[in-house]
Amino acid sequence: MRLKLVFLFIGLLLTDVLPDLASVRNQYREASNNEEVAKKLHDELISVTKNDVPVLLAYKGAVTTIMADYAQRIKDKKLFFKEGKELLEHAVQSDPNNVEIRCIRLSVQENAPKITGYHKNMAEDKKFILANYTTMTDNGARLFVKGYVTGSSFFTDSEKQLF
Repeated sequence: MRLKLVFLFIGLLLTDVLPDLASVRNQYREASNNEEVAKKLHDELISVTKNDVPVLLAYKGAVTTIMADYAQRIKDKKLFFKEGKELLEHAVQSDPNNVEIRCIRLSVQENAPKITGYHKNMAEDKKFILANYTTMTDNGARLFVKGYVTGSSFFTDSEKQLF
């Protein structure tokens, strides 16, 4: 009986530590247009570290760059964007063959202000997504990527038809 309680307690602790990926995906879609959602998602992902699941780290990095949009001071904008970019790049390095992570990076780079200079991987990520989308097995990830691609101006109409 005690052992069951210990496992139950450990299970509850673990579920509180890492956010639900499906929820993160949904909130990320809204975060760039809704400051409240962005701050909530940022708070939920605050405990994610470089040792955690790379896709969660990618979302943390991406939402951190979005926080730069909502920061008041230029210094804070720069800090948020720099931190987010570093987290996102670490996620890509940790799992370079993950289509969802590449899509997240593309979404950030496509929407990053030109002054940031963070646009160099757009063509590479687009090509990777187009070549590897059909190999994706996670349905939630597939829907996320498809939703991004079909709404992106970086993909042509003929490319969007592949999704």
